[in-house]
Amino acid sequence: MGAMTSFGDLLGPQPTLLPGDDEVESDLLNHKNPAEVAAEHPTASIAWAYLAEAALDSGETIAAYAYARTGYHRGLDQLRRNGWKGFGPVPYSHEPNRGFLRCVAVLARAAKAIGEADEHARCLDLLEDCDPRAAEELGVE
Repeated sequence: MGAMTSFGDLLGPQPTLLPGDDEVESDLLNHKNPAEVAAEHPTASIAWAYLAEAALDSGETIAAYAYARTGYHRGLDQLRRNGWKGFGPVPYSHEPNRGFLRCVAVLARAAKAIGEADEHARCLDLLEDCDPRAAEELGVE
């Protein structure tokens, strides 16, 4: 019997764990305006996730899509710098990964809302590949 982890085969890619950004996370938790945080730290996916979620919640679907896509691309850059090859686990349980995953989730929801079925499907596939629990945790279908 082969050794299995919660992410499947041990011979597959190791989970990518992004480094945290204490200053950004502290600013957001202390209710600093996410737009200011994103302007000061444009590479921080979590700031874009806050903006995207707020826009989606207030019915600004196109703004949510744009914020989410920005955070998604910033997250891809960060993931690649940390050894991710475009596939493999990006665990939701690791807090610094959540900015990226939250952006993917909002992008999926916004794409679905505007009828962009291909993008919606790509985002769901990416979430599933990153962490099968992420979509459920983030309320994406």
